[in-house]
Amino acid sequence: MNSKSSHALDRLMHVVPAALAGSVILMMAARGTSMFVQGEPGQFIAYAVEMLAGSIALAIIVFATPRNNKGLEQRRVAALEAEEERRQVQRLLQMTDMLQSASGYADANAVLRATVETLLEGFSGALYIFNNSRDRLELSTGWNWPDDERVLKTLSPSHCWALKRGKAHINADGPGVLRCEHHASGLTVLEVPMMAHGEIQGMLKIATGAEDALDRLARVKPLAEAVADAMSLAVSNIALREKLRTQALRDPLTGLYNRRYMEDALERYASLAERSGAPVSAIMIDLDHFKKLNDEHGHAMGDAVLREVAAAIIGALRPSDVACRYGGEELVVILPECDLAEALAKGETLRSRIEALSAIHDANISASLGVASIPETTKTLADLITMADAALYQAKEGGRNRVVSASRKEAAPLAIAAE
Repeated sequence: MNSKSSHALDRLMHVVPAALAGSVILMMAARGTSMFVQGEPGQFIAYAVEMLAGSIALAIIVFATPRNNKGLEQRRVAALEAEEERRQVQRLLQMTDMLQSASGYADANAVLRATVETLLEGFSGALYIFNNSRDRLELSTGWNWPDDERVLKTLSPSHCWALKRGKAHINADGPGVLRCEHHASGLTVLEVPMMAHGEIQGMLKIATGAEDALDRLARVKPLAEAVADAMSLAVSNIALREKLRTQALRDPLTGLYNRRYMEDALERYASLAERSGAPVSAIMIDLDHFKKLNDEHGHAMGDAVLREVAAAIIGALRPSDVACRYGGEELVVILPECDLAEALAKGETLRSRIEALSAIHDANISASLGVASIPETTKTLADLITMADAALYQAKEGGRNRVVSASRKEAAPLAIAAE
C-alpha cells in the first residue's frame, strides 16, 4: 500500500463514523420533534434524555476511532520493525556461522560481501586488515565504490581517529568536523575499528554519498558495529592460524623457510622438472668464519648478520625461488627453471651482496657457495643437495668467498673466485 492510499484510508476512517453519528442524531431529533408536536410531553422528555445519552455514546465512538486507528498503525509499524530486526539478527548469525568455516582472508571477504549486500544495501564499504608488522592497515576487500572515488590501498593507524580512539568515527565534509588525515573522499564515511582479544584487528568502512548521509549512517551504525564485531573474531582466528603456519614453515631468526619446507619444495620442483624437462638448480651457502665472528663481536651481532644475509638473499631472488635456512649458518636456495650457468651467475650475485655487508658492520663478512643443477650435474633429486654441498666444501678448500660448481657429467668442477 502506497502513502496516498494510506492517507485516503485514514481520512475515510475519520469521516465514516462522524457521518453515521450525524445521521443517527438527525433521525432521533426528527422523532422527538414529532412527539412534541403530537402533544406527548412526557414521552418527549424521556426520549430527549435517551437521545442525549445516545449522542454522548456516538460522540465517544467518533472521537475514539482515530485514536484506535493510530494505535493500530503504531502496532503495525512496531511489528514491521521487529520483523526487520529478527531478519538482521538471523543474517548476522548466518554470517558468523559461515566465518567459522573460512580458511583464509579470501573466504572471509566473500562472506562479508555477501552479507552486506542485504544488510547494508545501498552503501559502499571496505575492509582493512593490519599487516604482520602492525605498522599499517592494508585493503583486504571493497565493494560498491563509485567509479570516481579512489579507495586507499593502505592506511596509517596514526592518521585515523577511529583507531586512535578505539571507537567508531564519521568522516564528513563541512565546517567544525574532525576528519582523519587519510580522508580524501567526497563521500561521508563511517569507520568502525574491529576489536578482538583486547586489540584492534582491522577496520570496517561504510560510506554513502546521499544528501542525508549523516542520518543514514547514524541509523546503520549499530548494524555496522555488529558486522565489525563478527568480522574481528574471524580475522583474529585467521591471523592466528597464519602465524602458527608461518612458525611451522619458517625459521624465526631469519624469516627464511626451514629445512622441512625446503625438502617438500625441492621434491615438488624436481617432480615438475621431470615432467616438463625444465632444469632445477640449488645453491648451498655457508658463511665464512662465522664462529670467529660470534666470538669477537658477540652472538647478538652474529644474529643480526644472519638476518641481514637472509634479507640480502631474498632481495636478489625471483618470486618463484625458495630460500631456506638449512642449519646454523648454512643456507640453501632452490632455483626452479634455472640451468647451471644461470645458477652460477645468481650465486656470484649473492656472494657479492653478502660481502657488501662487511662495510656496514665493520667486520669481515663473506660466504662460500656451491652450485648443482638437474640435469647438468645430476639427474636425481637425492644427489642435488649432496653435490651442491660437496661443491661448497671445494669453495672452502679453495680459499673461501667464492662460488664453485659441482662437477658436470665427465667434467671438472668450475670455480668462480672473488677478485
